[in-house]
Amino acid sequence: MPKIEAKKARLGINIISALIPIVVAILFGVRLPNVESLSFLPPIYATINGLTALLLISALWAIKRGNRKLHNQLMNVAILFSVAFLVMYVAYHMTSDSTSYGGEGFIRYLYFFILITHIALSIVVIPFVLHTYLRAYLGEYVQHKKLARYTFPIWLYVAITGVIVYLMISPYYAH
Repeated sequence: MPKIEAKKARLGINIISALIPIVVAILFGVRLPNVESLSFLPPIYATINGLTALLLISALWAIKRGNRKLHNQLMNVAILFSVAFLVMYVAYHMTSDSTSYGGEGFIRYLYFFILITHIALSIVVIPFVLHTYLRAYLGEYVQHKKLARYTFPIWLYVAITGVIVYLMISPYYAH
């Protein structure tokens, strides 16, 4: 990719990274009329989060063993899973009321700590993932590896805590 196109790609990533949280926040305020609740989605997107975590770990394992092709394939699927998660998550919240957490005491504080860090880091990780991916796409493997050292643990934390948040709040979903 010529230098000018790479520069445009980086700018595009920065714009997309800023727009995604804004669009998601706006869509949270939208209720789709006459659309049945998609209440079946939370266990599906929680499973996708868990599978994303496994994909990330497997991709790390693959690259540590020098299998760049498998690493690339696993990372592509992890990105697709993350996009699928986001679409399902937004669709659920556009058709269903938010669920309040009903735990009390220490567990309530723990839940909100995990939830808040999960949400904050899910926003932070977007440009990290996209820039890390772009570095690999451009064949800038040294820079890719340096950036991946930060991207990987943040993305893994987001994937794992997504499952934990679901498991902690699932008893309080309206049935």
